[in-house]
Amino acid sequence: MFPSMRVIVFASQKGGSGKTTLSGHIAVEAERQGAGPVALIDTDPQGSLAKWWNVRKDPAPAFIQSVFSNLFYDLDSARDEGFRMVVIDTPPAVTRAISEVVSFADIVVAPTRPSPHDLRAVGPTVDIAESRGKPLIFVVNGATPRARITSEAAIALSQHGTVAPTTIHHRVDFAASMIDGRTVMEIDPFCQSSLEISALWKYLYERLQRADGGYDAQDQAGAAAAANAQNRVFGRRA
Repeated sequence: MFPSMRVIVFASQKGGSGKTTLSGHIAVEAERQGAGPVALIDTDPQGSLAKWWNVRKDPAPAFIQSVFSNLFYDLDSARDEGFRMVVIDTPPAVTRAISEVVSFADIVVAPTRPSPHDLRAVGPTVDIAESRGKPLIFVVNGATPRARITSEAAIALSQHGTVAPTTIHHRVDFAASMIDGRTVMEIDPFCQSSLEISALWKYLYERLQRADGGYDAQDQAGAAAAANAQNRVFGRRA
């Protein structure tokens, strides 16, 4: 468990990069590995992450209904409730509002598919992270196994920032699991997709442990608040 609440923001200008799928999977894996209580926030108007959570049978991770203008107060409330991790999904755009969301991040994760179009689109995300002084982690996502372009993409991204050592490969089980509000780990914890998500979470966890401070450097929530957070569901969004 982290000494204070940590915030991971998934951001990418390019649509279809896999932000929503990875947001849900990393949040679930963080909960499974004892880094919770974990909460999700969906700032994408399309609400794909919220829709996935609404059909999910397991109430963990929790879901916080929030909008850009209330994010500061909602994160404050989440901290007071005892949450130790908040994962935020963002829309595929570059706006002042997204820059504000990034300002709350302990780390920014930018899923990037190994394609020329995706690689060309990373610039604005890099600019936002740098302007806010936030560490940016690229994740090569949706890769084809043994494809040369996958390694080429990792090399190209490394010129702009840190690239996670784990590549997430394209497999049908990711999309199939999201249909009914689950993740690949909950369907088959030993499949290759699950192992990749576990490895990615381990890397992000280690990065967060090395980070100085957090959203609130003081540990103000005790075991009682954490227990209450486990039982609280912030509400479902239609």
